[in-house]
Amino acid sequence: MSEKDESVKSGVLYVDDEENNLIAFKAAFRRDFNVYTALSPREAKMFLDKDELKVIISDQRMPDKTGVEFLSEVKTSHPEPIRILLTGYSDMEAVIDSINEGEVYRYLTKPWDPKVLKSIINQAIEIFDLRKENKQLLADLKRANGQLEFYLRQKLL
Repeated sequence: MSEKDESVKSGVLYVDDEENNLIAFKAAFRRDFNVYTALSPREAKMFLDKDELKVIISDQRMPDKTGVEFLSEVKTSHPEPIRILLTGYSDMEAVIDSINEGEVYRYLTKPWDPKVLKSIINQAIEIFDLRKENKQLLADLKRANGQLEFYLRQKLL
């Protein structure tokens, strides 16, 4: 894997209908990540194309839409970012739905521990970066195979 440029922060979006949670998240992680916050899924959609978002974290219980519903929609329109569901309630149905519908990487409960959450976000970023690198390597391999097939057809090998 190529050496990471430390000056470039990874994009992380956090969606929660409680503004105090957004403020606390931004205060805890703004030095480590390029943090975007949104009070609703509708507001969050404005950020999906702004930056290369590597991680999307959503609260489960919001007035207009659940976190599972939002992350399921995001999976369809922006499948690359790693999705994390965060909730203040232990709801087994939400856990099952988040895995089955939103293909959520992690399900976490509030209150979150900054050290633990930072570690999980970093793991999610590593997965994002590895998937991106694998996609590029696969494209390179397909291109090289195509060239080899062309040379074979031309009997140049």
